[in-house]
Amino acid sequence: MPQYYSVEQVAELLGLHVRTVRGYVRDGRLKAARIGKQYRITAEDLAAFTGAPAVPAPAVVVPELRAEASTIVQVDGIGTREAARLASTVMAAISGPREGGRPLKFQTVHDEERSTLKVIVFGGLADTAELLVLINALIRENRHV
Repeated sequence: MPQYYSVEQVAELLGLHVRTVRGYVRDGRLKAARIGKQYRITAEDLAAFTGAPAVPAPAVVVPELRAEASTIVQVDGIGTREAARLASTVMAAISGPREGGRPLKFQTVHDEERSTLKVIVFGGLADTAELLVLINALIRENRHV
């Protein structure tokens, strides 16, 4: 199966401007097939044009699709000891490998005057969801003590 290059790829390979390559195609100096509104040049036609062996097309890098969550959980009516216990349990729970090798991060802020705890979580969606379930269980457990 023949390898095809876009005009942009040929311009990059030859160190030319895209308009120059299009001009070569329009003049007939560089053989190309028109597909829709774009030209495609075979490796053989490029080699014939340059007098050099065909070169592989530059690899197209497709970025990995990733999703992450930034979540803030506010817990009201929690004392200093309970807040410290919840933070320690969360810290122990997130140590270890995570989805896709990305770490799960969290931070806690306890306001003694207001008896509130904010837990800020950053990480992959599945890991964050698991951690939220754990935090919910710990809060419910704390209410039954």
